[in-house]
Amino acid sequence: MPRVPKTSPATGVTTPAHFIHTADAQFVDNAGRTLLLRGINLSGADKAPVGAQSQQLDGFWEAGESGQESFVGRPLNLDDGSADVHLSRLRAWGYNMLRYVVTWEALEHSGPGKYDYEFIDYTVRVLRKCKDYGFRVYMDPHQDIWSRFSGGSGAPFWTLPACGIEPRNFTATQAAILHSEFPTPADANPADLPAMIWSTNYGRLASQTLFTLFFAGREFAPKCIIDGQNIQDYLQSHFISAFAQLADRIRDAGDLADECVIGWDSMNEPYEGFCGYADLNTVPTEQTSTLKKGSFPTPAQSLHLGMGSAQTVDNWKFTTMGPKRDGTVTINPQGQKMWADPDTEVEGVHPKWGWRRDPGWKLGTCIWALHGVWDIESGVVLVPDYFRYRADGQEVMFIDDFWRPHWRDFSVRMRESHPEAILFVAPPVFVPPPEISEDYLKGRCCLSTHYYDGLTLVTRHWNWFNADALGILRGKYSSTLPAVKIGERAIRKSLQEQLGYLQADAKILGAYPTIIGEIGIPYDMDDKKAYGYTDGGKHRGDFSSQQKALDASMNAADGPNALNYTIWNYCPDNSHAWGDGWNMEDLSVWSPDDLRPTTKFRMQKDEGSPVIEPHKHEWSATPSASSSLSLNTITQESHTDSETLVLTRQSASRAFAHWDNAYDFLTDGARAVKAFCRPFPTAIVGVPKDIQFDISKAEFKLTVRVRPEDAPRREGLGLGPAAPSHADESEVPTEIYVPLVHYASDKQISDHQREQSSVSSTHVQLSKSLDSLPGTKSALAADPLGLFSKEPDLLSLSVDVSAGRWAVEGQTLRWWYSVPSSGNAREYTITIRRAGGAIKATDERVFASSSLLSELVSCMGGCCTIM
Repeated sequence: MPRVPKTSPATGVTTPAHFIHTADAQFVDNAGRTLLLRGINLSGADKAPVGAQSQQLDGFWEAGESGQESFVGRPLNLDDGSADVHLSRLRAWGYNMLRYVVTWEALEHSGPGKYDYEFIDYTVRVLRKCKDYGFRVYMDPHQDIWSRFSGGSGAPFWTLPACGIEPRNFTATQAAILHSEFPTPADANPADLPAMIWSTNYGRLASQTLFTLFFAGREFAPKCIIDGQNIQDYLQSHFISAFAQLADRIRDAGDLADECVIGWDSMNEPYEGFCGYADLNTVPTEQTSTLKKGSFPTPAQSLHLGMGSAQTVDNWKFTTMGPKRDGTVTINPQGQKMWADPDTEVEGVHPKWGWRRDPGWKLGTCIWALHGVWDIESGVVLVPDYFRYRADGQEVMFIDDFWRPHWRDFSVRMRESHPEAILFVAPPVFVPPPEISEDYLKGRCCLSTHYYDGLTLVTRHWNWFNADALGILRGKYSSTLPAVKIGERAIRKSLQEQLGYLQADAKILGAYPTIIGEIGIPYDMDDKKAYGYTDGGKHRGDFSSQQKALDASMNAADGPNALNYTIWNYCPDNSHAWGDGWNMEDLSVWSPDDLRPTTKFRMQKDEGSPVIEPHKHEWSATPSASSSLSLNTITQESHTDSETLVLTRQSASRAFAHWDNAYDFLTDGARAVKAFCRPFPTAIVGVPKDIQFDISKAEFKLTVRVRPEDAPRREGLGLGPAAPSHADESEVPTEIYVPLVHYASDKQISDHQREQSSVSSTHVQLSKSLDSLPGTKSALAADPLGLFSKEPDLLSLSVDVSAGRWAVEGQTLRWWYSVPSSGNAREYTITIRRAGGAIKATDERVFASSSLLSELVSCMGGCCTIM
């Protein structure tokens, strides 16, 4: 790519060694190498406070109404050593990028303008810990379905009464489906919540109303005035100000902006609400976020339900062939309304939250009836196309008319705190971004889009067929039949093509990179078979279907796409019973319930720990009340207090005592680890043309394209002149992450973890001329498992290169080759295999060895904390 500028295009300031550029549709380091930023979302647990997972009804409403909940402890526990364990695991999996999940509620739950600075300061501490481990981070202002109190996550409780809404009546009116109240508050059984039913809330009245007010209140709800502002301005200003508080604290930390936090995502998966609806009597087919599953009222029926009137609505079920109408169901709110009672405010002033509502905004009635959209008495929709046109008669274009102005306001404010921020542009799901002026982008931008294999996500099954869902939405097919893909090869090809469509959308913004901000698969497939819930438990630990599904998605990001991504997600308190603790979603790549059990030791529950009681090689856990699996209390199986051994918090080094070696640690608790822990080039001299990885063979192949302008500059990384070696080779190498999980030498693998390879390992040798490049050293003071080891026999490799030389240090392979000084581009290829063949685990859920238990006992005097 073109030589990177020595000054920032956003500020004109000289770029430091750690600076990341966005140029030529790539992330680029300050030497001019292409970067691939790949990692994970940290974390899905951040959607709720510690101890308040979505299935829990007790105290749910009271916490919201009081504003007293706290998100301190999310996403990691900094006080018990477990944060080091989690971050070490993520870094040793090769991840270099984190999408850091924060909700508006976490920042401003106590009331309008009342910020939780304790949580903000805690977040800064966690970010500093992420920096210690060498992660780059982009911040995610996360929401789903508006708020926890409307069936999702994001906004604080007080935004609902501010919009004139009574959320306690959501379930009765089916304005939203709430996990903790499913199917009814009086007879709640949240474990029965159907897969992905939460996403149908996008087609229900609460979300339709709330997002319309947030993005387009001035246009469609001009009577909704609160504290002298239209509700749109009121909500948006609070949202932006809350995240500005966090951005200011990150700036004031002095060593986080740019060195660790490289930018800001815009609002996660924004929704159109009613904007653009052509006819309120029918459900618009272009509203792509709305899943047909369960009860499915039309917008007009939702308006009636919101005012307490019974309605008979269509009911749908989701089959392997897609949604299918399944008769009708009658919903009877029995007079309960979604709209707040007028008595909740005295002369327009709320006694708890303090705002003053304009007299023209009358509580107790539907705001859309207040604006003449429909008549409550007759039930007739008076203006069915009310949301189709703007006041000037022009047809609504949500992305241009409403989303882009908010994005501009948010981005301008983030740039005030973080002038060099890369702006991650995140339009609604599957919607291409609008054109955005360089006056806002300033040469520092990235398209942030999401992709999930929808059929696998909804059916919780890896199917032998699939469909090009994005191609259908983009009008690629005249009928749906050609979009059906039969067989794994066709499915993998289709997924890769779909990610290619999304990557191409970045061209609308300019020559900027793309990151897939969320991608992943459900782990609770096939009735939780891999958890031992079926067939007498004989399939426990068998994540083969999950591995196929996830490998297909990760492969889609490879190939010619060579995409950046952050997988959804890593949840420290995931459990088999409740998944990620949010609406029965179970997408965490790691779970404490999948740690290898011991027969001699058990964890006892303290105030912040799950109970884990392995008996006779069985493993179970209750839902965790904390953000991480803390080992503040571990006791030996015994019936007497005198024989009980208690381990309390100690150094991060001791926290690793549970594992025999690095391979054991990196695979323990990981689900389908071979699919998500995969080799990839982290820094490339030139641009990646093709990336291929065959899991079954542990064979990785990278093809790079190198042009004269791709010659990197050592001084850009703050490095001095290199000792002469090969006159025509690049000053700095291409770097490839080579995972221990796939390429560990036999020496690194415990006997019970693998079958011996057919030939003995051939260990690579280190070059004596290796440079110490930025970002290659772990900041962890102690590394007892050798996660960041530089020893030469860590991996067992067979490497073929078309040109150049290579050397290995730890899990990093460095590859030097020549860069043409002029003329045509060159292509080089490297192929990496495991000497002796792929590791074949005999049982990836083996039980802890007696030697490991002995090690546990020996460290008790030092008071270990283990995961």
